[in-house]
Amino acid sequence: MTIAQKDKTTSKVETLARLYLESNSAEIAEETIATLCDWLMAEFQGLPLNLQFSDYARYDDAEAMFADIKGDHLWVSADSYDSDVYPNPIYGFILQAVHDYDHYLTSGDFSLEGEIAAYNAIAKRSPSLEIQKIFYSEFVLRPAAHSYLGYAPAPKIVFP
Repeated sequence: MTIAQKDKTTSKVETLARLYLESNSAEIAEETIATLCDWLMAEFQGLPLNLQFSDYARYDDAEAMFADIKGDHLWVSADSYDSDVYPNPIYGFILQAVHDYDHYLTSGDFSLEGEIAAYNAIAKRSPSLEIQKIFYSEFVLRPAAHSYLGYAPAPKIVFP
């Protein structure tokens, strides 16, 4: 990677991180949340995996997650997405499982580029623009903020 490419990537991470960090939490209509939850449940039912919930298990890299998925297994962490959005915390668990499977389908690692690839996969299937925006906040902006800060920022949904 040349220095110019590295600076461009750093700039992209910083730009996306600032969008997340400097934006207020979005107001999401109840009907959008209901549509999202129904859609997530349908996606979840189509996953060909044995999901296992964990308070502490996290994948260090995509390759370890891909190896588990190839064995029809996936650890899903309790520390996932903004549970304030969902009427039940199970939907954050489901969202993470669906997102992780999109990483597998796109061969996307945990870099910003891998997150964007996984986001693009789910965005194409999303039932509305509002839900695409939720996913963009969760899968692109928040990971960029994590990369920029060096730690996970407080979860929120933003529509910058």
